[in-house]
Amino acid sequence: MENCKKFLRLSCAAVLVCLVFFNNRITAQENANNFANRDSIISAAREMIGSLTYCALISMDTTGGISVRTMNPFPPDENMNVWMATNKHTRKYFELQKDPNVTLYYADHSKAAGYVAIKGKAVLVDDMAIKLKMKRAYWDQAFPDFNNLILIKIVPQSLEIIYYKHKLYNADVTWDPPAIEFKNQ
Repeated sequence: MENCKKFLRLSCAAVLVCLVFFNNRITAQENANNFANRDSIISAAREMIGSLTYCALISMDTTGGISVRTMNPFPPDENMNVWMATNKHTRKYFELQKDPNVTLYYADHSKAAGYVAIKGKAVLVDDMAIKLKMKRAYWDQAFPDFNNLILIKIVPQSLEIIYYKHKLYNADVTWDPPAIEFKNQ
C-alpha cells in the first residue's frame, strides 16, 4: 500500500512537471500578447495592495502541509518588499525558520477588482532599531513583551495580478495572469 502511495505521488509530480513545461511555452506567447509592462503591473499592484488592510500569508507547515493566515502588512517598499510582524512563539515563526518560501495573497472580490499574489522568501528580522522605527500603535497591546516581536520581510521573487480596473486580465487559453519576475535583491 505504501509503495502505491509513493508511486502515485511520483506520477502526479511527473505530470505536473510536464504540464508546467508545456504550459510555459504557451504562456510565453500569451504574455507577449499582453500589453501590460512591468511598471504598469507594479503600479496596479501597489494600488490594489494600498486599498486593502489585510493579506493572506501562505507558508509550508512543519509536516509539509500548507498554512494560511491573515496578516496586517505594511505597504510594499520601493523594492516591493513587504514587511509584517509576528511573535517569536507562533507557528508561522517556526515554519518560516524551516522553509522561508511564502506567498502573499491580496484579494478584493467585493468589487470584483481582482487579486495580487507575491511569491517570495521570508527573512526574519530581529533588529530592535528597525522594530522601533516601524512600530505601529497597536503593537503595544499585541506585543506586550516587545522582545518577542519579530519582523518578517518578504523579498519578492514573482508577482501576478488580475485587476479589472486596469484591464489586467488572465490569458485566454491558459488563464495565466499578467506576471513579472524580480531579480535577486
